[in-house]
Amino acid sequence: MVVLNKIYTRTGDKGETALGNGARVAKHAMRVTAYGTVDEVNATVGLARLHATGETDEALARIQNDLFDLGADLCRPDMDKDDEADYTPLRVSDNQVSRLESEIDTMNKTLEPLRSFILPGGSDLAAYLHLCRTVSRRAERLAVELATVEDVNPAAVKYLNRLSDWFFVAARVSNDGGNKDVLWQPGANR
Repeated sequence: MVVLNKIYTRTGDKGETALGNGARVAKHAMRVTAYGTVDEVNATVGLARLHATGETDEALARIQNDLFDLGADLCRPDMDKDDEADYTPLRVSDNQVSRLESEIDTMNKTLEPLRSFILPGGSDLAAYLHLCRTVSRRAERLAVELATVEDVNPAAVKYLNRLSDWFFVAARVSNDGGNKDVLWQPGANR
């Protein structure tokens, strides 16, 4: 279990931070940017939860926990050395990806097919879920970019890809089952 007795350590005052394996890197390193953006997704989920109830809130709570798992995964490079670590590094699993897929399928069964693109908005919850969607897409792009130069758990990238889909479908559900989706009207303001 993590014990944080002191919040500031001064070890990052020169622009470096420690990864999960203890290596020191620049705070602007691609890996730090990727897991930092995952943390940003988690903060937007916290905002969405202010407007969520019941099963949606429970699902968002699971996602927040998964996002901490994902951050822990991304902050630990050298997947090929996991068996040499002092402890088993936490990695996102395909089971977490499958759970998102199952939840998406369940939610999507209640919705009519889209016949137009939709604009972010509608209910308060839908608007925040669209914010979650866009930030998770950015996190995914950063993780994919990181994977071009360093090892990244493929399940972590899949999770981010499914997560943005989850947020999209959940936003539609929270807009009265899609009935209050805000439809894009191409060229409406020319």
